[in-house]
Parts: sequence; structure tokens; C-alpha cells
Amino acid sequence: MQDMTPFQLLGGAGVVRWLTDRFYDIMDSDPSVKALRDMHPADLTESRDKLYMFLSGWLGGPSLYIEKYGHPRLRARHMPFPVDSVARDQWMSCMSRAIADLVVEEALKEKLLEAFFNTADFMRNQQE
Repeated sequence: MQDMTPFQLLGGAGVVRWLTDRFYDIMDSDPSVKALRDMHPADLTESRDKLYMFLSGWLGGPSLYIEKYGHPRLRARHMPFPVDSVARDQWMSCMSRAIADLVVEEALKEKLLEAFFNTADFMRNQQE
């Protein structure tokens, strides 16, 4: 168990897909994150697919995103969007709620939240 990746500990591709869809379902339905939602296209299909592929590799599973698009270059790909602490916090709100719904150990949830926050915080490209 100790050598298992987060991808494996979560339960694999199906759970990562579920987490991705839950994240976007929350973002799409919660008016408190409207600013974040407005940064995305009306049709979230491609956004869902890209996040799923990215998370698959980021969590230690298949490197689907890299295989299709190359290196993620997260900051560069997010530069066209004004990512400030409000956007970061809205993104984290959606992801935190999605993670809370996972049926996994609390320690894994905490590690995921910390890693997601560090990554989301790194995406900031606007000063308040």
C-alpha cells in the first residue's frame, strides 16, 4: 500500500473521472463561483476531458494529457485568464467539495487538498 500512487489509492481511472465531473458539476451549478465559471467555455466537455487527462498523470496514473498535448505547462496555459487569489479560492472551493464526496481515507483527502492548493496557488498570475 505504501508504494501505491494517489491514482491507485483513489481507485483508478473511474474515480478520477468521477472527481473531475463532480468538480465541474459543482462549478457549473454554484453561483458563488460564477467568476470562475465565466472563465470557461459554455460547453465544459473539453475542459472536463483535459482536467481528467491531466489529473490522471498528476496523480500517478497514465500520462494521458502529456501523450495528447505534450507538457502541461500549467502557468503558461493559464496566462490568458486572470487568476488571482479569488479565482484560486473559487477553484479550491469546487475541488474541496468534490474531494469531500470521495469515499477514501481522510489522510489521502488532506494530502490531495494540500497538493491541489499548492498547484492552484502557483497558477496565480494577478496581484490583488
